[in-house]
Amino acid sequence: MKTVGLIGGMSWESSAEYYRLLNELVRERVGGLHSARCILHSVDFAEIEELQVAGEWDQAGEILAEAARGLAAAGADFLLICTNTMHKVADQVAAAVPVPLLHLGDATAEAVKAVGVGKAGLLGTAFTMEQDFYRDRLAGHGLEVLTPDAAGRAEVHRVIYEELCLGVVREESRRAYQRVIGELVDQGAEGIILGCTEIELLIRPEDSPVPVFATTRLHAEAAVRAALGE
Repeated sequence: MKTVGLIGGMSWESSAEYYRLLNELVRERVGGLHSARCILHSVDFAEIEELQVAGEWDQAGEILAEAARGLAAAGADFLLICTNTMHKVADQVAAAVPVPLLHLGDATAEAVKAVGVGKAGLLGTAFTMEQDFYRDRLAGHGLEVLTPDAAGRAEVHRVIYEELCLGVVREESRRAYQRVIGELVDQGAEGIILGCTEIELLIRPEDSPVPVFATTRLHAEAAVRAALGE
């Protein structure tokens, strides 16, 4: 089994989901007492969030690149960035290490297309929904990507940073997300990409009239396949 290097802590709530999923998926596939071989570098999210807001992406990327170098030196065979938003600096991180980076956007797009969805709504942080780095990656796989209107984007972003990153799950926020999802479906979305790892703490498959794509699980599944050579 190959060793997975995890660049986490953004937030630690979602990194805990990555750790759980990796180990559960390995156990399902291999059985017995088997668990995932992984190494985690967990950053201080407050530092990263300040750089995000300030637009200092190169500096944030260097923090993640340094984490990546440490993971590679510790024996990781390939790396995951355990957050959608920070895939904005994926190229910078990948260039810093001699081992592959398994891109979350690629794993997500492949899963969406595999079930025949060609037009998908995207929920995530404002950075993910409004900037090109993530939407263009999905579009490069042939997906048409829809995002909420300005008010919807603001509410989705607020709930992520003010609630979900702190482990707070509120029913009223679930209803707000359902309204946004409904608007995307009305625009033609055939599926909804939960393009922020924390959103999976709030939105379940039964909360949407169309399929939802949980990016944390999809990324973890791709990592386990890679680790087991499948």
